[in-house]
Amino acid sequence: MQSTGPNPATTFPLANYERLCFLKNIVTNPNISVGDFTYYDDFEDVRNFEKNVRYHFDFIGDKLTIGKFCAIASGVEFILNGGNHLVEAISSYPFSIFGNGWEHAMEGRSFPSKGDIVIGNDVWLGYRSVILAGVTIGDGAIVGAYSVVTKDVPPYTIVAGNPAKEIRRRFSEAEIARLLELRWWDWPIEKITENVHLLTGNTVPNR
Repeated sequence: MQSTGPNPATTFPLANYERLCFLKNIVTNPNISVGDFTYYDDFEDVRNFEKNVRYHFDFIGDKLTIGKFCAIASGVEFILNGGNHLVEAISSYPFSIFGNGWEHAMEGRSFPSKGDIVIGNDVWLGYRSVILAGVTIGDGAIVGAYSVVTKDVPPYTIVAGNPAKEIRRRFSEAEIARLLELRWWDWPIEKITENVHLLTGNTVPNR
C-alpha cells in the first residue's frame, strides 16, 4: 500500500522528537483555529504556543485563524486586541478595569479593536516574529525572524524588519495568480503526495 503522507491527527509527526507538533492537535482555545499539517517548533515545549498568543481574552471574542501547511518557528507571538489601549483620549490608562469608582470610565466608549489575525496557507513565520491584531498574512508569504508585522502581507511576499516591510515577491504576478488558483493545499492528500516533487521545485505547475 502506497503511503499518502503523515497523518495530520498525529501530535508529534517526527519519531522521538517532541519539539515539533502538528499544531491543531494541541490547541485548546476555541477562538484559535489551525489547519491540517501546520506545524509549530519550540525550543522548550510546544505548549508554549498558546502562551505566546498574547492578550487574547474570552470576553473580547477576537480570533486567530491559521491555514494549512504553515511553518511556525519557536517564539512567534500573536498580539490580540486585549493589548490595545486608548490612543486618542487624554490618557491611555485603562481606568475602568479596576473598578472601585472607576468602573464607569468607559461608558459610551469602547477600547479599540483592529480585528482578527488571519494567517493563510503555506505561510512561514520566522523565529520570534510578532503578528499584531488585525493583520492578514496571505497564502505563501514568509515573515523574517524578529519581524514585527503591523499591516497585511500580500500572498507570496517576503517581509522582514520592525515594522516589517516587503523584501520581494517570491514569484511573478502571473505565477502568483496561478498558485492562488491552484490552491494546492486543498488538493486531496493523494494528489499532494503524487506531486511533492513539484511542490519543492521552483516551476509553477500547470495542473
